[in-house]
Amino acid sequence: MYTYVLFVLGFVILIKGADYLVIGASSVAKRFNISEMIIGLTVVSFGTSLPELLVNLSASFRGSSEIAIGNIFGSNIANILLILGVSAIIRSLPITKNIYFSEIPFSLIATLLVGFLANAALFSESRVLSLSRLDGIILLVFFSLFMGYIYVVHLSNQSQQDIMMNTEGILSVKKTTLYILGGLLGLYFGGEWVVAGAIEIAEALGLSETFIGLTVIAIGTSLPELFTSAVAAYRNNTDIAVGNVVGSNIFNLLWILGISAAIRPLPFDVASNTDIVMIIVASALLLFAVAVGKGAKIVRWEGILFVVVYIGYIYYLVQRG
Repeated sequence: MYTYVLFVLGFVILIKGADYLVIGASSVAKRFNISEMIIGLTVVSFGTSLPELLVNLSASFRGSSEIAIGNIFGSNIANILLILGVSAIIRSLPITKNIYFSEIPFSLIATLLVGFLANAALFSESRVLSLSRLDGIILLVFFSLFMGYIYVVHLSNQSQQDIMMNTEGILSVKKTTLYILGGLLGLYFGGEWVVAGAIEIAEALGLSETFIGLTVIAIGTSLPELFTSAVAAYRNNTDIAVGNVVGSNIFNLLWILGISAAIRPLPFDVASNTDIVMIIVASALLLFAVAVGKGAKIVRWEGILFVVVYIGYIYYLVQRG
């Protein structure tokens, strides 16, 4: 019983820790007059991906590669099908040209890159599938290239209003420090408790760590994206709702999985290729939904379809065990 309480409490602390760290980091960025656009592309995406990062770091140090990989794949699938689906049900989501022609395709490329690196051993004599430290470094290099591209593109499109100093949200130095330190502590302990609880629950129920990572942990660590996108859609900030999800998926695959593999090589189960295919299917479904309708947007019925497909995927995972 104690383990289950810590498991649930760990999720709560993870989410609040990410929230506090984003507030503190945003205050620092605004204090140094960094534009709102750059804050959104870096601080917000970083903050909503922190639960996945902390869970993966903890899993990597513990040698629980199934949780580390399952968490990322499951989060990316949930981000597209569940989070964008729920957001589109709340309000139709317009898709900007940059997101449709640059960021969604880059997310697909990142997925294919991870799949290729994880299965590269099939073309060698060892036949042992894994994401090696070198693979992790390659993913981090691609992540750096993507961030450089995003920075240059959006910097060139900044308006004078973005560059002007915005004092809203700037905290005192003391408060900023407390928010950042409190957020980091919350993320550390929350990540530790979630992973430890997940391992014990998987063993007690006879479930694989991959299944726990793809379902419970993936949905739990995606809660910041869910809340951020749902609230953004409700407030008609649809660019944030979509950009948050697509950006988070790229962060997950290239940054978080890259760091995890660089810390310790991650053995890769061939069954996880099915989950890679599911990420590709979800991304293709997103592109298709935008292409078939009137105007570049995801409408309510397509959001319902996304959620139904996600429920079907969860049913498949249950059957797979």
